[in-house]
Amino acid sequence: MVPLKDFDYNTASEKKDYPNLADHPDAFIDVDIATQRMYIKDGKTVLYEMYASTGKKDATPKGTYHVQGERGEFFYTQPLKLGAYYWVSFLNHGEYLFHTTPTDEQGNYVESIAKTLGREPSSHGCIHLSVPDCKWVYENVPYGMKVVIHGDFKA
Repeated sequence: MVPLKDFDYNTASEKKDYPNLADHPDAFIDVDIATQRMYIKDGKTVLYEMYASTGKKDATPKGTYHVQGERGEFFYTQPLKLGAYYWVSFLNHGEYLFHTTPTDEQGNYVESIAKTLGREPSSHGCIHLSVPDCKWVYENVPYGMKVVIHGDFKA
């Protein structure tokens, strides 16, 4: 992993190539709320570790889900006045997503929220990732891939 003190939302979490999921047909996503990390795993083997930010006050639902068919390059939610790039749905068909750290209406990243990646929960329930990590998820994680979310954040 890139040391957290040096990590920035425009960099990948690890200084190695992302896994080729074709080589790992049983790979799944494991989100640990306690550590604010997302893992791409094959069985117990961690293929890639990502810094993440989950939902404040247990807003991210715990359980086992599967990547859904909805995904897109950008969205903006007027009531929250926030958007994000590279979104992929994992629950309720567009309600709970993996996406980049949030943006403003013009698509500029919100630095104050970006600084929470890997450190603390900051979302309304979605899972925030760095730009390169999320772009990889958007481009590579297949429909139906298992998603396991667990743990409790203790400040």
